[in-house]
Amino acid sequence: MIVQFGTSRFLQAHVDLFASEARDAGQDVPGITIVQTTDDPVRARRLAAFADPAGFPVIVRGLESGAAVEREVRVRSVVGGLQAHAEADALRALLAGPATHVVSNTGDVGFEDGAFVAILLAGLSARWQAGGAGLTVLPCELVSRNGDALRAAVLAAAAGRAPAFVAWLDEECRWGNTLVDRIVSAPLEPAGAVAEPYALWAIERQPGLTLPFTHPAVVLTDDLEPFERLKLHILNLGHSWLAERWQTAGARAGATVREALDDRATRAALDALLAQEIIPGFAARGLADEARRYAATTIERFANPYLDHLLSDIHAHHAQKVAKRIGAFVRWVDTAAAHPPAMPQLRALAGRYAAL
Repeated sequence: MIVQFGTSRFLQAHVDLFASEARDAGQDVPGITIVQTTDDPVRARRLAAFADPAGFPVIVRGLESGAAVEREVRVRSVVGGLQAHAEADALRALLAGPATHVVSNTGDVGFEDGAFVAILLAGLSARWQAGGAGLTVLPCELVSRNGDALRAAVLAAAAGRAPAFVAWLDEECRWGNTLVDRIVSAPLEPAGAVAEPYALWAIERQPGLTLPFTHPAVVLTDDLEPFERLKLHILNLGHSWLAERWQTAGARAGATVREALDDRATRAALDALLAQEIIPGFAARGLADEARRYAATTIERFANPYLDHLLSDIHAHHAQKVAKRIGAFVRWVDTAAAHPPAMPQLRALAGRYAAL
C-alpha cells in the first residue's frame, strides 16, 4: 500500500497518474490511500470521490513536439481516502501494517508547521511498535533535498523518544530526495485535474531505496542537482525574466506567459537570453547539452495553448524569486568557471534586486 499525504491536484496528475499507467502496463502496483491532513471541506469531498472504483479523470493538454495534444486518462490507482484527524486510528493501522511507501505534498512549509510531521511520526511509531520494517518515504514538496529535510523534521519531533525508535527512523526508513516537475493548471470536481504533457519525478538513488513502480517520467539518479538546476535556472528563471519584462512594460492586467511568447520581440529576446547567457552558464558547469534540451522543452511548455499562466502570479515575491533563480545562478556559474560567461542581462537583473 502507498500512503499519500495530500489531496492536491498536483499529486493526482503526477504520482497517482504514474501509478495508474504503470498498472495499465501490467506492473503489480500497490493501491494508493490518500490522506487529508486538514479539515478543509472542499478537500473532504475529494475523499469520497477517491473511493469510486471508476477512478477520476486527468486531462493532459499542451504541446508535444510542436503539435497540440489533448487526451484523458482515467486514474484507477487510488483505492480510497482517510481524514487524518477523524480517522487517526485507521491511519495508524495502515502505516503500522500494509503500507510500503509514503508520498507527500503538503505545501512548501509542510515540514515546518509540524502538523504533518506529527501525523507521520505517530504512524511510524505504531509501525515500529508492531515490529514492522522501515518505510520508504518519497516527499514531493518543493523543498531542496526534501527527503533529508523531512527526516530532520521527524527526528527533531522524535527527540526524547526511545533511542531504539529514533535509530529505526534514521537507519531503517529510507528518506528519498526527489524533484517534481509538472504544471497542473486546474482541478476537476470532485476529483481529477488538467495537466501539461511534460512530467518528471526525479528520485535520488540510495542504498535500500525501492520504488513502488517504474514509469517513463520517473528517473532514478545518482545526482539530483542537475535536475534541480535545470528547473530552477531555466524554467523558473525564464518565468521571472518574463515577469520582469511584463512589469517594466506596464504590468498589463491578465497578461499570460503564453501571450508573452506570442509576441515576436519577447520571444526573440528570450531565445537570445537562453542562447547567449543561460546555456553558456550551464556549459561552464558541463551541462550544455542538457540545458539545450531542457530549454527547448521549456519554450514548448511556455507556449502551451491550453495554459493561462498569469504573469502577475509569477511576479509575486519577485525580489526573492530573482535572488533564488537568477542571482544564485550567476554565483553557481562564477564559482565553477575560470573565465565565466559575461551574462550581462542576468547580472544586471540580479544586481537590481540584490539589496531588497
